[in-house]
Amino acid sequence: MEPLVQLETRPKRLRLPEFLRKPDTHFASVQVLKNDLRRMKLHTVCESARCPNMHECFHRGAATFMILGNVCTRGCTFCSVPKGSPTLQDMALDPVEPENVARMAAGMKLRYVVITSVNRDDLDDGGSAHFAETVKLVRQALPDAQVEVLTPDFCGDMDSVARVLDAGPHVFNHNMETIARLYKKVRPQADYQQSLAVLRFAREYAPDVLTKSGLMVGLGETEEDVNGLLRDLRGSQVDVATIGQYLQPTRRNMQVVEHVPPERYERWSAYGASIGFKNVFAGPFVRSSYMADLVHEAAATGV
Repeated sequence: MEPLVQLETRPKRLRLPEFLRKPDTHFASVQVLKNDLRRMKLHTVCESARCPNMHECFHRGAATFMILGNVCTRGCTFCSVPKGSPTLQDMALDPVEPENVARMAAGMKLRYVVITSVNRDDLDDGGSAHFAETVKLVRQALPDAQVEVLTPDFCGDMDSVARVLDAGPHVFNHNMETIARLYKKVRPQADYQQSLAVLRFAREYAPDVLTKSGLMVGLGETEEDVNGLLRDLRGSQVDVATIGQYLQPTRRNMQVVEHVPPERYERWSAYGASIGFKNVFAGPFVRSSYMADLVHEAAATGV
């Protein structure tokens, strides 16, 4: 009798440790904000990316607006934002989206506004003109507010990066997401050096704008791998870094390799300070836009 063939199975998902468990929270204010966003036909990365901090942030009146629609042209394996072809009907840009973001931000009386987007590789300018218009209208509606942009790489087109910077954001953020060795697995349509070049260009083009980048851990990197990425970011004169635990948003996304213990984040924060970062905000639940107002304040004041 021939031996039975072992079918390949996916490894079991790691059990969530206690330090990565958030209490269930049900705030009435969260549903009110969601209803207002739907009424204005707006999206947030908080919802689309299934952020574990969503209820906490929505309750404190904070949200990260996601523009250029809710469908991304890239297939990053960590991300739960809907993906699709640019031929689909829902890929058409909403011409009133920039105005609606500004109206929503003003209605929320935000003092710190974070604007991000999906990747739109189907557009000649990557959506940068739409991005810039959103920043301009938010600044007009809230002249005393700080505006942070979290942009895609625009396929390395620095004219598109400059277009967004010309709109006058106070913080320019572009996430590296992971270490160079894992790029093909995590960000198959992106390039590590290209992302560093975007950040370096932003610093040189707009030296008064704070630069920022974020990464996930628990994907198979080592502690020294992350130190190396931090050195690369400082080599591109990035001011602020955020580091947080990757949590698998759906079963379709890549699995977690490791739940990184809290003490390792402390070491990364200390190492980042030692090589010149204005702030390295690191912890299990840290996300690129999480507590962005406080992160910016700490970097700007040195406190």
